[in-house]
Amino acid sequence: MKRKTVYICSNCGHHHPKWQGRCNYCQEWSTLEETEIGGSQSKQPLVQATKRNVSVKRLTETASSKSDRIITSISEFNRVMGGGIVKDSLSIITAVPGAGKSTLLLQVSQDIASQGFKVLYASGEESESQIKNRAERVLPNIDSNIWIYSDTSMNNVLGAIEQIDPDVVIIDSIQTFVLEEFPSRPGSPTQTMECATAMLKVAKNPERPRAVIMVGQMTKENELAGLRALEHLVDTVLVLDGENGEELKQLSATKNRYGSTGEIGFFSMEEDGLRAIDNPSEYFMTQRKEGEIVSGSALTVVKEGTRPIIVEIESLVSPTFTPYPSRIGECLKRDHLNTLISILEQRAELPLFNQNVVIKTTGGIKLKEPSSNLAVLMSIVSSYKNKGIPNDTVFVADIGLTGELKKVPTLEMRIKELERMGFKKVFVARNALRNPSVFKKIEVISCNTLNEVINKVFNDSPF
Repeated sequence: MKRKTVYICSNCGHHHPKWQGRCNYCQEWSTLEETEIGGSQSKQPLVQATKRNVSVKRLTETASSKSDRIITSISEFNRVMGGGIVKDSLSIITAVPGAGKSTLLLQVSQDIASQGFKVLYASGEESESQIKNRAERVLPNIDSNIWIYSDTSMNNVLGAIEQIDPDVVIIDSIQTFVLEEFPSRPGSPTQTMECATAMLKVAKNPERPRAVIMVGQMTKENELAGLRALEHLVDTVLVLDGENGEELKQLSATKNRYGSTGEIGFFSMEEDGLRAIDNPSEYFMTQRKEGEIVSGSALTVVKEGTRPIIVEIESLVSPTFTPYPSRIGECLKRDHLNTLISILEQRAELPLFNQNVVIKTTGGIKLKEPSSNLAVLMSIVSSYKNKGIPNDTVFVADIGLTGELKKVPTLEMRIKELERMGFKKVFVARNALRNPSVFKKIEVISCNTLNEVINKVFNDSPF
């Protein structure tokens, strides 16, 4: 029988007579793979499953072990990784182009190499001279334990691993490599999965475990390119947020078998690379002189991972000369901002129908938690009244459509951080704390409604 070539979608299995960029059935892009059917192979009988005797253990009888970690001096990177890089792990990091993935990995490579570990940096996107130019720009000195190799052949990369025997392998990026055993093009689901599986075998080799970090390309929908099976394959999935040109970068883990997935590391992009922000609260607050008060500023506490961070919210309210006032919020969604402004207009009777409202945060951090809602509203009120809020006052509460304050989770931990940082007052929802008297150095003011908070801040203040 004559052999026939068809193109099968790796996502849904639909057959196509010729190659095209998009599957007609599931509408996914770049999922068609060339497959030959028919011929003598189609006449062969199906292989029967063979039963084997295997060794099965009870979970209670299985010995537990803790994998060793390589701890870098980059504290924010260690935090996201769960305490450091596990020596027999496979990780992948993704971000939009220009976010700083390669720069971060070069800095991590330098830190690891300075500890005596051998690092292989394999790139399928850049030449060796391009890697050297970036290294000279972001690294004060290049350690001799860093080895680089530029090629798109995964077979050659595996040969390089055998030749120099590195402790850490970095693949930049996995979508650019191919294995010669498979005829698919680079970046296809088959090549990506097979190359990643080859790296998994390198990392999980019981005789010579290694830490492997792969770079994964990101789609237009800000998702890791390739099949979802790629995320299931690896131990850790890292996402570096921050568009090209933005100073603030946030590193988070959407999957981590060796640590928490809620941790976030903060970095600042500078001329000589990424710098870890070890104390985010100082970065996300404006440093003012003692007693200096400005209007339109309010403080809150957000929780990023397991740590509380004090954030300053700034507002600007100005008259509009157009029928439709502007509502601009760089740090939160427009619908969310419109909802908060509607609450302020209806419940606090603040006329904003003819006012432009602009919201932003110091440092550019995104507001994802409802605990910051009260602070957003108070910053708007402060700007509208042109009256400042004392720098030692913080607002930690959610706000309902009724204008009532709502309690937020882990409030005790947030107030402890405020007490440690030397703040004097914090406004919270009524009955949000079990025992407010445990805080001796900070005054906890419980309120029931938004109007009550506004009256206490502006009517009872000395200004």
